[in-house]
Amino acid sequence: MLTENFPWLTFIILFPIAASLLIPLIPDKDGKTIRWYALIVGLIDFAVIVYMFGSFYDFSSSELQLVESYSWIAPIDLRWSVGVDGLSMPLVILTGFITTLAILASWPVTLKPRLFFFLLLVMYGGQIAVFAVQDMLLFFLTWELELIPIYLLLSIWGGKKRQYAATKFILYTAGSSLFILVAGLAMAFYGDTVTFDMRSLAAKDMALNFQLWMYAAFLVAYAVKLPIIPLHTWLPDAHGEATAPVHMLLAGILLKMGGYALIRMNVEMLPGAHAVFAPVLVVLGAVNIIYAALTSFAQRNLKRKIAYSSISHMGFVIIGISSFTDLGLSGAMLQMVSHGLIGASLFFLVGATYDRTHTLMLDEMGGVGQKMKKIFAMFTACSMASLALPGMSGFVAELMVFVGFATSDAYSLPFRVIVILLAAVGVILTPIYLLSNLREIFFGPENKALTAHEELVDAEPREVFIIACLLVPIIGIGFYPKILTQIYDAKTIDLTARLRDQRHGLAEQASSNSMALLDAQPLQAPTIATEHSL
Repeated sequence: MLTENFPWLTFIILFPIAASLLIPLIPDKDGKTIRWYALIVGLIDFAVIVYMFGSFYDFSSSELQLVESYSWIAPIDLRWSVGVDGLSMPLVILTGFITTLAILASWPVTLKPRLFFFLLLVMYGGQIAVFAVQDMLLFFLTWELELIPIYLLLSIWGGKKRQYAATKFILYTAGSSLFILVAGLAMAFYGDTVTFDMRSLAAKDMALNFQLWMYAAFLVAYAVKLPIIPLHTWLPDAHGEATAPVHMLLAGILLKMGGYALIRMNVEMLPGAHAVFAPVLVVLGAVNIIYAALTSFAQRNLKRKIAYSSISHMGFVIIGISSFTDLGLSGAMLQMVSHGLIGASLFFLVGATYDRTHTLMLDEMGGVGQKMKKIFAMFTACSMASLALPGMSGFVAELMVFVGFATSDAYSLPFRVIVILLAAVGVILTPIYLLSNLREIFFGPENKALTAHEELVDAEPREVFIIACLLVPIIGIGFYPKILTQIYDAKTIDLTARLRDQRHGLAEQASSNSMALLDAQPLQAPTIATEHSL
């Protein structure tokens, strides 16, 4: 059974979902049994992911691997089709890792623990499915599936404005998902054959005008999830009301769905349209970096400050995707994984700090590092990773994006210089607001009004373990990035080569059309009036 023919991907998707259905049957009064059950399920699924990756994944192949395809609803040609390649495999591993730690981070949950851990396990399988499915209609269904647990986790366990944040989240994300359905159906019915298979859709010969419309539709949907300004406003509200485990899932995995889908569909399936839209994406990426960094300065709420920091960092992903270089696209992939680890760690520590101080307002904190030395040390280490300190994964990812875009021949030199300067301003702003953040929370004299009402206890072993688990890959990737880049190098190199060929083909076509226009309308010498003609 333990062979390559075993349906590994189907197992890691359905196992946590099936296990969640047994939670109502488990005898438990205070939630302790349920949380151990959920953690064991998460650990088993993550162990299977690691075994599957170590045993059957081929680093040298750019093709889909571990492919499974079963007919599901034959009349509409809906198939259970899954597979992984260099774009999806790193994110499947990241999903298993972050979600398992999020389950451990949920230990203090006492309100409706059965429902809470049920939703976490359903999300576990749903998030993996988004990265693994290879059928467009099935992709839309799994994309919608993971929205429902997040909505419930926000609306039941969130803060004072949880209903507003949850409603805004579902309106933005579910509303934008309709663009995926419409574009997917249009692509499926385009041409002589009807198919929802992503590889077949990518092989269709689509007219450029049609590609542009499909690209724009997908871009709206994924710009919301990524998020790209101005479709970002749901994220600070959601983070502002979420609990620590939900923070970890939002920052660690959900934002990466937007980046992954942008590469998988907009770039891989619509390369001609991407060649046209790429400069627009570069500008949007630069705006993300600058605008979100500046907005983070103005935030006095700790969760919202870190949320805008996340939006700023995702700008590097957008620029890397649009660089037309192996290094730039590789940096975008690395940034997604790196930010998933760093964002999860920062938001977990924000939650741990709130549990002790019961405030998110920076004006009400100060000097808490005197009694919370472990949390101060962990917060400092994770902040250094977020500001791209050399030796951390964020530094390598942002450097690769910078160099990849700077060496791209797809853009003029003035355009590259301007974008790099703008992105560099964002890199400078990040340490300013993050270090200022540390100063306001941990340094200076203690706020007597705070310490008089709250007991500031230091981190417990469970919290130290979670942050240690996140810091190990952050530092490991920082010193030896090949441990991650080798997973997707073959895929990004192949994809970039096809993108560059497509761009050159469009340029030659435009040039030949211009020449044909000139040939069709030859210049004629003007008629000179003479005495006879006068």
